[in-house]
Amino acid sequence: MRKLIAAAAMLLGVGAPVAAQDETGFQAFLEQVRQQALREGVSARTLDQVLPTLSLNPRVVELDRAQPGGNPAAPPSASIPAFAPYRVKHVDRARIDRGRAKYQALRPLLSRVEAQTGVPEEIMVAIWGHETNYGSYTGDFDLPRSLASLAYEGRRRELFTKELIATFKMMDRGVPRDRLKGSWAGATGYPQFLPSIYLRLARDGDADGRVDIWTSEADALASIANYFVSAGWRPGRPWGVAASVPPYLDRTSVAGKVTSPRCPRVHERHTRWMTVAEWRARGVVQAGGARLRDAELVTLLEPDGPGATAYLLTSNYRAILDYNCSNFYALSVGLLADEVAQAS
Repeated sequence: MRKLIAAAAMLLGVGAPVAAQDETGFQAFLEQVRQQALREGVSARTLDQVLPTLSLNPRVVELDRAQPGGNPAAPPSASIPAFAPYRVKHVDRARIDRGRAKYQALRPLLSRVEAQTGVPEEIMVAIWGHETNYGSYTGDFDLPRSLASLAYEGRRRELFTKELIATFKMMDRGVPRDRLKGSWAGATGYPQFLPSIYLRLARDGDADGRVDIWTSEADALASIANYFVSAGWRPGRPWGVAASVPPYLDRTSVAGKVTSPRCPRVHERHTRWMTVAEWRARGVVQAGGARLRDAELVTLLEPDGPGATAYLLTSNYRAILDYNCSNFYALSVGLLADEVAQAS
């Protein structure tokens, strides 16, 4: 078994896999990372400043292994959790009220970013609200240490080594080490970007020459909008609407037939794409929210099963899924955005 694990880890990471999770092995792994980072253009100065300060953090390894899929021996859950309790927790009165207050206070900035990107103001605010409760908590794990520990652990070595090297590149760009705090898994700032996403998509929203997603609301919101542009957000199109589904709908006739290459378990709950008019002909009608055109292509999602509120979803819903590949997350972002927009 140990040889099989070692062979799998070899495929995922740089150099030979580490057999034991200890500090000696961790430091040897960091030397391999140093060589890879130098090959990718990271300065020796940054590496000399950071690498000697790092030690193995067993806590982040424990947290990673506790995630779904973190233990290959664990049996899959036989039941699908209900969306309604998640919605109550994540689209709650306090989050709505804080979102509306931020929306009103930042309207000039939000409207400017929307004009530049086509991403609705309320979507930017809703992402901010979901990720960090509008900046009230962004995480306090040291990113280089967390990412190095996760890379060393080996289960997702390629991913976390990439993010660790991206963190070094952020420092080369002038991001101070003490800014590099975030979640145990490496997400940072108001938008909770991974380091590679910061390098690729973070933007200077206030034209001060810096890209500060940790303290600048302008930079954070402009960066969120840019993420959605990259994810394919289509201006002028809602994310989706609540829908009423008749009890006689033959769900097998509308089942999706294409397997998504990304997050297939999330997308397998969606039906095939049909126009709003085609859904109406089957008795599925819009029950609230933005009105969709008859020619709009949408997919149907029933997060709590037959008899509960369903949703007709546009391609913009998939842009939200790109931010976090969870139906519950994406639905909650859309619903929070709808609530926030009522402040206008």
